[in-house]
Amino acid sequence: MSRSRQESSNLSPLIWLGGIILILYFARAVLIPLALALTLNFLLTPMVMRLQRLRMRRVPAVAVVVLLSAAILGCLGWVVADQLLQVASDLPKYRLNIHNKIDALHLRPDSTLGRAADSVKEIDSDFFESPAARNAPTTAPALSAKNGSPQGQPAVPVQVVTAPATGLQYLEQLLGPLLNPLGTAGMVVIFTIFILIKQEDLRDRFLRLAGVAQLHAMTLALDDAAQRISRYLVMQLVVNACYGLCFGVGLFFLGIPNAPLWGVIAGLFRIVPYAGALAATVFPVTLSLAIFHGWGPPVFVILLFVFLDLTASNIVEPWLYGAHTGISSLALLVMTVFWTMLWGWAGLVLAIPLTVCAIVLGRYVPRMSFLHVLLGDETALSIEAQFYQRLLALDQDDARSIAQNFLKSHSLVSLYDQVLVPALSLAEQDRHKGALSETRESFVFLSTSEIVSELAVYRPEGAPKPRRLMPRWMRHSSPSIPAASQVEPSPSTTRIFCLAANDRADEITSSMLAQLLERAGHGVLSLPVGSPFEEIVKHLPPEPQDVICISALPPFAFAQAASLCQLVRLHLPEVKILAGVWGFTGDLEKALERFGTARPDIVVGSLAQAAERISDWRSAADVSEFDQPPQRHAGFS
Repeated sequence: MSRSRQESSNLSPLIWLGGIILILYFARAVLIPLALALTLNFLLTPMVMRLQRLRMRRVPAVAVVVLLSAAILGCLGWVVADQLLQVASDLPKYRLNIHNKIDALHLRPDSTLGRAADSVKEIDSDFFESPAARNAPTTAPALSAKNGSPQGQPAVPVQVVTAPATGLQYLEQLLGPLLNPLGTAGMVVIFTIFILIKQEDLRDRFLRLAGVAQLHAMTLALDDAAQRISRYLVMQLVVNACYGLCFGVGLFFLGIPNAPLWGVIAGLFRIVPYAGALAATVFPVTLSLAIFHGWGPPVFVILLFVFLDLTASNIVEPWLYGAHTGISSLALLVMTVFWTMLWGWAGLVLAIPLTVCAIVLGRYVPRMSFLHVLLGDETALSIEAQFYQRLLALDQDDARSIAQNFLKSHSLVSLYDQVLVPALSLAEQDRHKGALSETRESFVFLSTSEIVSELAVYRPEGAPKPRRLMPRWMRHSSPSIPAASQVEPSPSTTRIFCLAANDRADEITSSMLAQLLERAGHGVLSLPVGSPFEEIVKHLPPEPQDVICISALPPFAFAQAASLCQLVRLHLPEVKILAGVWGFTGDLEKALERFGTARPDIVVGSLAQAAERISDWRSAADVSEFDQPPQRHAGFS
């Protein structure tokens, strides 16, 4: 019963998504105008709010913004219509140049391109032929003597004459194709005005419908969606207007007729992702081919498009949009196709705002979180998961590249704490669950150990070369020694023993800590896992000023760390003990209590904390023995 319930809960988001898609498709007659109105609302709301800040009431502010927008759209429509009529009247002038361009290609008549060129010529002939010539009666072929009619005698043409249309029929034929777009436009205008006026009331109703328990999440979702979409639409309007202006000015200087028309079309078509600007460039390129005799102007038009599009897409838009709309490039392309198939031209225009709404829904509604993962531009895997996944794929080079790229903007200790240690923790979890094969387990640990060893010689860019260490007592007793060689303190009398609590992962983290401490100038001895502690005490007897660091990687090394700490306390009660429970994010004081009576001096959760605390202990020890020459210990120089 529990398994079937779990499967049904896993399928419920997909069921909800399928139901939403069906509603979007079958209710598109109402939802398309509503979605267009909401998009215009996001675009016009900043202007309404600005007028309200000038002490204008809501309704007059909405009226002013709507009338101003209608006037701008009317002027653009007038310019476009006038320019289109002029282009249509000038097309017959370019007929001869089109034929010459096709003939200049010297295409074989039997080739594919040759047949395509013949088709273009036929279309061109039909398009530019006068209506009188097109409707003139043709002479029927001469009848043969077999049919009883002498050759050369013209046949009587037969014409089918339809009855003249009445006034209502003519009006229906004229306005029929325009009724649907005009109805949609009217609904969009009405919805936009009412949403702008009743915006706060509609928001409160939506929040009440979501429920008081979801008030915080829905408020964040509405604010996030409004901010993203509004910023995107305003910035896109500015970018597209500038793009169309630059494109039109460039075409004007290239001598392309009707440059304002092509600039307006380029700015409008650029609303469509990826393909819009390219489609708008086809018209002036074709016109330049028809007007000019050479191939230079069409090439310059294409170069102008490439320059403007690359500049806008790669420089201007990232700078203005910041993180853009939060949509990945591939998801944007897929969702554009999806919305176009679902809603036609309206889906093509509304693809980005609708996809942003889907991403916000996935971010704040847990059951729809897969939408945010699939469509968002955030990295699907965390950096430590990427590192571990490449090791699981037996690809050490990619894992090394991830580490090197991380080091370009982070320190070495951050790489260990934020990437390698969490990746080893993931490996430990899989190993204890039995999900990690012996081959992959060995490869993961061996590759990580090799990467850590390679980083022993890593130096950040611009960092000074390490200098020769010198004992503290020699620095103060020899004034003649150059000051440049006295910068780094020596390991002094403090020795640090790094012990692994249980297994190979603990040993690797212990070597990371030893490496960091050595880079800081400490005298360190890292012991392999399984080293008998009694032998350490016998051959390298620690002294009270020494430090023993126990490395343990959760979730299964805590008990072994406590046992090892108890053993150290039994033999060396005066030595300082640092227990590193790497990656532990809980309360460290409570973690200290879990060690029982044989507690360490401190428990830390990161390598950075361990290095900082050991440096503090060493400073305190050096102050107490400031002018005393250090004793030489076995195994250290």
